[in-house]
Amino acid sequence: MTQELTCFTAYDIRGRIPDQLDEGIAYRIGRAYAEFLTPNDVVVGYDIRLTSQDLCNALSRGLTDSGVNVITIGQCGTEEVYFGTSHLNADGGIIVTASHNPKDYNGMKLVRENSKPISGDSGLNIIKQLAEKNEFEETLKKGEVSAGCIRAAYVDHLLSFINIESIKPMKIICNAGNGAAGPTIDSLESRLPFEFIKIQHNADGNFPNGVPNPLIAENRSSTIEAISDHNADLGIAWDGDFDRCFFFDEQGRFIEGYYIVGLLAQSFLEAHPGAKVIHDPRLTWNTIEIVERMGGNAICCKTGHAFIKERMRIEDALYGGEMSAHHYFKEFFYCDSGMVPWLLITELMSIQDKTLGELVSACMASYPASGEINSKIKDPLALLQAIEEQYSKDAESVDYIDGLSVNFSEWRFNLRMSNTEPVVRLNVESKGNQLLMEEKTKELLNLIRA
Repeated sequence: MTQELTCFTAYDIRGRIPDQLDEGIAYRIGRAYAEFLTPNDVVVGYDIRLTSQDLCNALSRGLTDSGVNVITIGQCGTEEVYFGTSHLNADGGIIVTASHNPKDYNGMKLVRENSKPISGDSGLNIIKQLAEKNEFEETLKKGEVSAGCIRAAYVDHLLSFINIESIKPMKIICNAGNGAAGPTIDSLESRLPFEFIKIQHNADGNFPNGVPNPLIAENRSSTIEAISDHNADLGIAWDGDFDRCFFFDEQGRFIEGYYIVGLLAQSFLEAHPGAKVIHDPRLTWNTIEIVERMGGNAICCKTGHAFIKERMRIEDALYGGEMSAHHYFKEFFYCDSGMVPWLLITELMSIQDKTLGELVSACMASYPASGEINSKIKDPLALLQAIEEQYSKDAESVDYIDGLSVNFSEWRFNLRMSNTEPVVRLNVESKGNQLLMEEKTKELLNLIRA
């Protein structure tokens, strides 16, 4: 009898332990991945969650029982599996991680050769069906497990994105959130002229300071306080698997990922005029203005790592950024990294001799934004239709790249449905008018939550 596996999402695998994901299911996922991809060698790793190593071991048994050789890189961040897959010329890679989910969750992110993502429309649904069916043939020869040593090469690759000689000394607060980022920071430390002040640095799957997710406002206070206490130049915090990094300026002000996209686009376009930059449709005006001013080509793409990575490959784009703090780089196999962004930002600060606050304040004033606001709704589709009917008739333009985007001369909004829950996500921005942005945000929320 086929067992429905609810841990499969549109982009990855994510579920509660043990009712949605356990070692038996992890084993079946390894078998199903092998049957779908028929790889010879697969890189595997795991994050700092208490269940991750056991799940990774079960996954590895599923792979080796299918005749696949496993290259294990141990405890790591998601991007280290992306790097290892391409660097070692493996046929695929899997990391066991639930990123910023509650501590009783776990999951997996899957890629194939050249670190290409495997999502719902590129094989994940097939893997799900095979794992649910759970009918696998015995193989004549088992695969072998070997250790992959990639840390030195990975750190060298990160540093290839910047000119170290141009970097000025800085005092930086590093908050790993007791996640997986600490060892990479330690490996970079001796190569850079920074004084790292490390907080919540040691990996601890018990999450003694809360789940590592800097998008939760109450999780930011420790970084903000450390910036003040140490008179630091910059604060950086990561989520659990450090594929996202979050910035705080010298005043301890949290900088929305939207404005970082503009800075990173600027960084690439200064060196590569005319390059293409991919961005998501939730907040756009600041990114478009910077890219066009710098002579680049801004291309809007549906939100989500699989869509961004695919579009970057099609367009041969140098950089792609989402306001959710996912940043993608052609020279990082078109994958997202939580380490490359802060290296580039510190280089930009050094070259322009400006603080992060000075780099972003004008953009924040020119395009004030609400940040993403989530609301639970019984019928999200009906709500989107009602909002469209009310606002589209007076709009300058409407598009449906991802949810509903409605543009007026002085303000715009994007409203989209969650892929996994009855939630809608609202983003509002204006042209230089904080009060208008706040008024329109309140107006829309009153309609959404009525």
